[in-house]
Amino acid sequence: MTTETSNLLSLLIVDDSRVSRMMIRAFVLDKNPGWKITEAVSGDEAIKMVELEHYDFCTMDINMPGTLGIVAAEHILVKYPKMRIAIFSANIQECLRSRAAELGAHFVAKPVTEKSVGLAIAFFKGEGG
Repeated sequence: MTTETSNLLSLLIVDDSRVSRMMIRAFVLDKNPGWKITEAVSGDEAIKMVELEHYDFCTMDINMPGTLGIVAAEHILVKYPKMRIAIFSANIQECLRSRAAELGAHFVAKPVTEKSVGLAIAFFKGEGG
């Protein structure tokens, strides 16, 4: 593996909203143009994808068809505890924030904005959360 490849950070964006995925991608690449970004539309798809490929970071919506994001995040973190996951949701109930924290994930309130994505990036880089 070359040094260039080993330094390439990867992000999995999981959201059933195409617009949210596009916005997260755009905001992340604006600040981190070298990151490799992959997208999934459900928790089920995300779980399958992490079995096939390594990701450093993940943004995960909570409310999606099939497996909820918080359940998918828990499944992923049990197998890959070093992955940093930012849970994005418009549902800001304290129980969801607490559950995300218990899992070691960082909760970020929607809507997806440059500021909310910046909070996730800071968590990924160990600068906040």
